[in-house]
Amino acid sequence: MSKKRFDKKHCVLQKGEYQVNENKYSYRWTDAYGKRHAIYASDLDELRIKEQKVELNKLEGIKDPPATLTVERLYENWKSLKRGIKASTYSGYVYVFESLIKPSFGKKRVVNVKRSDVRAFYISLLEERGVAITTVDNVHNVLQQVFQYAVDDDILRKNPCDRVLKEIKLTYSGLKTEKRKSLSLKQEVNFLKFLYDDERYHHWFPTFFIMANSGLRVGELTGLRWQDIDLENGTIDVNHTLGYYDHKDSKGCYFSINTPKTVNGYRKVVMTEGVKEAFRMEKRYQELAGLESLDEIDGYDDFIFINRFGHVQHQGTLNKALRRIIRDFNVTAASKGITDPEEMLPHFSCHILRHTYATRLIESGSNVKFVQYQMGHSEIQTTFNTYVSISAEFKNKEITSFEDYMKSASNIMSDLITAS
Repeated sequence: MSKKRFDKKHCVLQKGEYQVNENKYSYRWTDAYGKRHAIYASDLDELRIKEQKVELNKLEGIKDPPATLTVERLYENWKSLKRGIKASTYSGYVYVFESLIKPSFGKKRVVNVKRSDVRAFYISLLEERGVAITTVDNVHNVLQQVFQYAVDDDILRKNPCDRVLKEIKLTYSGLKTEKRKSLSLKQEVNFLKFLYDDERYHHWFPTFFIMANSGLRVGELTGLRWQDIDLENGTIDVNHTLGYYDHKDSKGCYFSINTPKTVNGYRKVVMTEGVKEAFRMEKRYQELAGLESLDEIDGYDDFIFINRFGHVQHQGTLNKALRRIIRDFNVTAASKGITDPEEMLPHFSCHILRHTYATRLIESGSNVKFVQYQMGHSEIQTTFNTYVSISAEFKNKEITSFEDYMKSASNIMSDLITAS
């Protein structure tokens, strides 16, 4: 029988327990791989609570995470094994972690992270850094996967991110990001007319007219080749997208061809006569200017939308052009004494033209399934909840139509009653 050991208070020390000094105790053990571990506490009661967790981990096969394992290191392990996602999605994960998680939360030790820590981090992003709730959603998407990797690999028993985002969204429901607002019909007409009439920006007219009247995503538009359009049958074959992002390799940022965003992204968008003519205008402009597509990207070439050097257009370049166009339009309008906000152009990006197209389709009475198809959405809810904005004018028009319909129905009913 082994001799009993006591601490300085004459309390019996169990196997593996030691008193380091007056205010510190330790518990030491060897794992199944022969590796030594130790935990510490300020008294025996606290130490034995920790011992119970260690024993439970042993029973459930949970590996004890090294005390030095940080969230950043765990993320690096997860990232090295991440497969089955698009390079652009991977790049987005990296950006979110590097810019928002790594500087602070990434330094935390995994063994110490609790749900309250995750919640506190999300709150700090919202209240101290002023990020949008949608951005916190992106942060959560990364952290949830990183910690789930630890759970699946028996490093952690449970994921500290579970249910946290739902709680945050309930608490900060008033911070919901306002839905991107489409251009009004008047603003859209003013914008396109300005492009067409102004010599400085006329060469941009085909690009933005097609974008506003086809609903193509920016990457779908900039990746179009001449062989992807059929002017005779009036269709645009959307079968790939063009993206510019930081890749996994050491080459950094460059253009790549990707598959459409979803399966429904593969589609043949139906063209209006105006869109057909805009493609012809672009063709004539390039021929007169002596331009030709020079790039070959992942086996794709003969791109339609190119810059003055013959290279594919960058989304950032298009948005910069929009900012200049909006600025000069509003300066011109102000010089004419125009002050009505509806007569001016708001600040908007290329993606707003996609929202605008969806709104125009609905306002014109298009079938909802046709709208969903043209937009390339998997779910009809995405089309309506995210992309379609209903103007006050459209609401008034619809209720007037309903009222006229009901009046007509009332007259019919009145005639029937009289006849009987």
